[in-house]
Amino acid sequence: MLSRNDTLAGKFILLGFSSDPQLHVLLFLIFLLVYMILLTGNFLTIVLIVRDTNLHTPMYFFLSNLSFLDLCYSTTTVPRILRDLVSAKKIITYAECAIQLYIHVCLGLTECILLAIMAYDRFVAICYPLHYTTIMSKKVCVRIVSTLWSFGFLIPIIHVILTFKVDLCGNNKINNFLCNIPEILSLSCENTIFLELFVFASGMIILITPVIFIAVSYIQIILSILKIASSNGRKKAFSTCGSHVIVVTIFYGSAITDYMIPKSSMKPETDKLITIFYCILTPMLNPAIYTLRNNNVKLAFRKFRSRYFSANSRKCCHD
Repeated sequence: MLSRNDTLAGKFILLGFSSDPQLHVLLFLIFLLVYMILLTGNFLTIVLIVRDTNLHTPMYFFLSNLSFLDLCYSTTTVPRILRDLVSAKKIITYAECAIQLYIHVCLGLTECILLAIMAYDRFVAICYPLHYTTIMSKKVCVRIVSTLWSFGFLIPIIHVILTFKVDLCGNNKINNFLCNIPEILSLSCENTIFLELFVFASGMIILITPVIFIAVSYIQIILSILKIASSNGRKKAFSTCGSHVIVVTIFYGSAITDYMIPKSSMKPETDKLITIFYCILTPMLNPAIYTLRNNNVKLAFRKFRSRYFSANSRKCCHD
């Protein structure tokens, strides 16, 4: 049992997915495989974009930031899941819970805005191609990303402070695999209606506003694509934008469901599954949807692979 006056020695218990040990083994293998795919895909994306000068454009600059963000985002969650699946005691300290919640919200907020910026980048590239290099110059892109990361890490501070300021004098068992604002508030023994309304209003701004911005951007993009005379040009443009729409739908759809629909109307298992979608599944799918099916990235990968093997073959011959 925890209260606000407890020190950092206070602890929570993460109930996770199931109490069945046999199911834990299967889940451990699944999450380990997903995490390995996630790490490989996003790390490879960053390496290819950094090493290949042909990919030093605003679009790939934002994609490299997205991959780095997804690496950080998933790492705040998956290693903890893997540890709890093989551990008898799924205990997380008060401090660890607060840190995980803060980083989780920071990176989630940052990704929300980054996906909207990437939609704007595609809007400028397709609707104003002649002015693209001027509007999305290197200096502008660096400023945008710097502001984005700063904003993403400053805004959630107030959410974390208010969340952990409530009296947690009820059950200390969190029916999830991570510390999240709704789960912490559910443990409170005081009236948290105003804080819940604040979280809901923040969710409206943080989640709904980018969705509206993205929707408007893509309506303009679709109208511009339909004016393209070449069928190949239309196909290429739709393919590029379609991948973004898939990611946006999965990420925003699951995040909105998790933060803006009352927990009482959802089963805990459903809530956990929804959290997996935007915390783990989307970061795993991003490299495949955004980059690894992109022709420029495929070419960069072939060049990288040929240089790697040729360097190894020369080393072997020298030995």
